[in-house]
Amino acid sequence: MKVAVYPGSFDPITSGHLDIIERAAKLFDRVVVAVIHNPDKRPRFTFSQRMEMIRQSVPHCRNVSVDSFDGLLVDYVRQQKGCAVVRGLRAVSDFDYEFQMALTNRRMAPGIETVFLMTDYRYSYLSSSFVKQIARHGGDVTGLVPAAVAKRLMKDKKGVR
Repeated sequence: MKVAVYPGSFDPITSGHLDIIERAAKLFDRVVVAVIHNPDKRPRFTFSQRMEMIRQSVPHCRNVSVDSFDGLLVDYVRQQKGCAVVRGLRAVSDFDYEFQMALTNRRMAPGIETVFLMTDYRYSYLSSSFVKQIARHGGDVTGLVPAAVAKRLMKDKKGVR
């Protein structure tokens, strides 16, 4: 069984993330969407909220599961018995950082491949940070995020949690 891990903070999951998940699900037997703890970021949503929004966004992907982890990615991939890390690329500017990370992971775990998937051109500009900023100012995030996430952002804007 070919297992891939798609790590990210997913704060929140966007339509670009969903595009990568759906395409990875066609390439691998199982895809684990892994919400990571990134000490360099101050997340808007908790682990459990992010995981729930992802689950609500991927019920049509039967071979996709959602989990969270803290620590080294390669250790987590090994724990999942994975063979690959999936990373999305939006623009050339993403490549430099992703390339360095992929080489570092390969040095620590030569048996784990990094697979880069180009995001659909419709989402090449999209980031979770942009979505949060748009929502914070009352903008319409329809199409930028899955429906469950848009609904959550609208509720939060109105002060309902």
